[in-house]
Amino acid sequence: MTDISSESGTHPQSGEGSNEATLARSQERSDKVEADLEKHPENWRMLTGDRPTGKLHIGHYFGSLANRVRLQNMGIESFLLIADYQVIYDRDGVGDIQENVLSAVADYLAIGIDPARTTIFTHSALPGLNQLLLPFLSLVTEAELRRNPTVKDELANSDRPMSGLMLTFPVHQAADILFCKANLVPVGRDQLPHIEQARVIARRFDERYGRVDPEHPVFPEPEALLSATPHVLGLDGTKMSKSRGNTIEIGMSADRTAALIKKARTDADRHISYDPQNRPEVSNLVLLTALCEGTTPRQVAEEIGDGGSGTLKKRLTSSLNDHFAPIRARRAELVADEGQLRQVLHEGNEKAGAIADQTLDEVRHAMKMVY
Repeated sequence: MTDISSESGTHPQSGEGSNEATLARSQERSDKVEADLEKHPENWRMLTGDRPTGKLHIGHYFGSLANRVRLQNMGIESFLLIADYQVIYDRDGVGDIQENVLSAVADYLAIGIDPARTTIFTHSALPGLNQLLLPFLSLVTEAELRRNPTVKDELANSDRPMSGLMLTFPVHQAADILFCKANLVPVGRDQLPHIEQARVIARRFDERYGRVDPEHPVFPEPEALLSATPHVLGLDGTKMSKSRGNTIEIGMSADRTAALIKKARTDADRHISYDPQNRPEVSNLVLLTALCEGTTPRQVAEEIGDGGSGTLKKRLTSSLNDHFAPIRARRAELVADEGQLRQVLHEGNEKAGAIADQTLDEVRHAMKMVY
């Protein structure tokens, strides 16, 4: 599973998005958005989502899932996409997609996502969303798509030919955001170019095809809400990824969790400190402990001191299993009732589909394609 800008005047893939000045402006803008969310949650509509390529893990939870619950509980209307079409842009088949989609729904409900306040839906169930790709593709160039960091990374690191779906991934993601006229997208810094691409498409649609309501563009320009949680690594100190076998899934048993933490990589220094740059493995375990306990990494490190990695691992095991125990208990109940999971998805697909159709109708009117 993987999750979905810079200043509106910058080019989406100009390279400026990676420099500190642009990131600082993006952070300042995100801080202003965060402040307004608390005052006027009714003015915002959030879109976020996951690619169902595997089971959701604690990196997803601390990096984005818990924040989705927070925003939902603030009263922000929320849409949660399970991006099943994005599974096939770099694969030869769909794999365990049914299991992964239903597992994601169970995770969402177990952590506190409320389907009465958050619409959970899938790509493949919304023809109206996917049809937005056609007019949106007319608004971008091939060169712009190839400058997108995700596409560039695929070109540089994949040994397979790039599919047309992969090349147009940034446009599909713009359709994900804009179909419901979302104006808020929680992201990490590396995803800022995707938000900027959606902003560019929204502006270009307004400039090229016009409006139905003269006072308002068809699509809002979405704002990025940058994550405040430090990046969580895998148990080996590298990027957390199911393919690397370094994750702890949300639904794992307490015993399995303990076994994985016991094998987690540390270093030879017995004194525990929080130094992510020089001690990434130890610091990651300290960070996870702090996130589970609601304290700071430095406080955890100070309390363990010369206790060594064994003490750190025991504390993390206890804190993590305590934190996820109620979530896992609720999840077990949900998994036992597949009908309920499918019903939640069915209702979400119906609601999101109606919104997609309404937006598509407005697009047709703006483009004078109503016959």
